[in-house]
Formats: sequence, C-alpha cells, structure tokens
Amino acid sequence: EIRGDVPDEEALLARREDYGIRPDGTPVELPDKVLVLTAGIDTQDDRLEYEVIGHGRYGETWGIERGVIPGRPDTEEPWKRLDDLIDHTFLYRNKRGLRISVTFVDSGGHFTQEVYEQCKKRYHKKVFAIKGRQGDGTPFISPPKNIPIRANKSITCWLYLICVDAGKAKIMGNLKVQEPGAKYCHFPIREEAGYDSGFFNGLLAEALIPVETASGRRWEWKRLPGHPHNEPLDCRNYGMAAFRVLNPDMEALECRTRKMQAEEKKTQKIPVKRPRKSKVEYDDW
Repeated sequence: EIRGDVPDEEALLARREDYGIRPDGTPVELPDKVLVLTAGIDTQDDRLEYEVIGHGRYGETWGIERGVIPGRPDTEEPWKRLDDLIDHTFLYRNKRGLRISVTFVDSGGHFTQEVYEQCKKRYHKKVFAIKGRQGDGTPFISPPKNIPIRANKSITCWLYLICVDAGKAKIMGNLKVQEPGAKYCHFPIREEAGYDSGFFNGLLAEALIPVETASGRRWEWKRLPGHPHNEPLDCRNYGMAAFRVLNPDMEALECRTRKMQAEEKKTQKIPVKRPRKSKVEYDDW
C-alpha cells in the first residue's frame, strides 16, 4: 500500500469541526468562506449516493452534506428526491444562502440510458452525466460530447469524460494538507451532515498500488482490505470535477460576497429613527 502521509480514518474524524449555529438556533450549513457549491452523484443499482462540496479560494473545500437516496435509478422516486437536494438553499450564518451550481452524475453501471434521460430533464439545473476513465497522463476533464439517448439521434444529452485517476490523486494530495488554507479539506461534525466513520472509510478506500505487468511495473488505484465501499471517494471525485468544469471567477465571487456582507453590517448599524413626541398637543383644526 502506498498512501504517503494522508491522514487515516481516525485523524479525519478528529478533524471535523462545528460550523456554528444561526441566530434562530438552526445549524450553519455554509461557512462564510464558501463561495460555490457542487455535487457529485454515484449511481448504484438500488440507490444514489451524493456529496455536496463547498469551494473557497485557492482550492480550500468544505464538506457540506453527504447522504444516500434509496431507490432504483430506473424509477422516478430517487430522482425526485435528488431534485429536493439540488433545489435546496444551503444557508450561511445570516439569511443568505447558495444552491448547487453544477451536479455531475455517474452514468456507468446498469442504468446508463436512464441516467442520460434524467440528466437531460435537468439540463436547466446544470445536471450532467459523466463517465469515468482510467489512465496515467489522461486529462482530468475532456470536452463534453452530445450523445444520443437510446440510439435516437434526435434526443441527446451532454456527457463529460473524467479521468478518475487524476481526480483521486488530487483528493489524496489535498487530504495531506494539515492547516486550514489553500487546498485544506474541512468536514462538519454535526450528525445530520453525514460525515461519519463510514464516509471516511469510503473516502480512504483506495490507494496507488504497484502492479507487475508483462510490460513492467505500473501504479494502479486499488481497493484496500477493510474498505468495502468506495462511493464517498467517487462522489467527491465527481464533485471536484464539476467545479473544474464550472471554473468560476473566485476572486470576483469573493469581492461580491464581501460587498454584500459589508452592506448588511452597515444596514444593521443604522439606528431606527423614532418620531419625537411633542410636548404640546394641538387640536386638529
């Protein structure tokens, strides 16, 4: 096993932090430095697994919510619940909030055509189908292709190809960062967010392993013993790829956010003028 100095499951559990409480007593979902939200969806035969990731300047990220939506992907129910997630406004400490900007849904597995159809329905919500591919030196993101659904050339959807190997390497590299700031990965401690031991076990499910082949030794990402599920790693990979495709101007977003915060503070400090009571009362005539 080759993992370098990536923290183990217990260290990541201990890293979790309290994002705070809003004035009305509800938990803070978005720390102030989060500027953009993306989501990664992994498709299984009986469920959809997801993670919502908050992105800040210089590659700093915040885990926002992770969960499982039960139901076969060839039925409508899990997709309706996915709509609830995509349409949800995640809240900062004040009244402001963000929605998910881009969602990437894995179309591999047994329900490829169903994923294409559901993503096409949600194109206006920036929900896109993806397929992962392996290969050292392959670009993390390739330009999207407009592909037919069920061999019908008149009905198409956009499909992104992502190099999962490059994405996993980036994730593991970010997990090595020990201090908040550039590339650091934050995780919430509140139970409802879903960042439990199962999540971190899945996030650390794979490592680069040397493999001997006929052409010589090469490195491959392999599942590790004691890590039965790698869906959390895949979801984070897809969510990070979605952010790369979105490619927002983070400096402009930060400036806009600071301006809004300054205006809110200014408004709060303006005293409310109350009408003065006159010492002499006059008849209205």
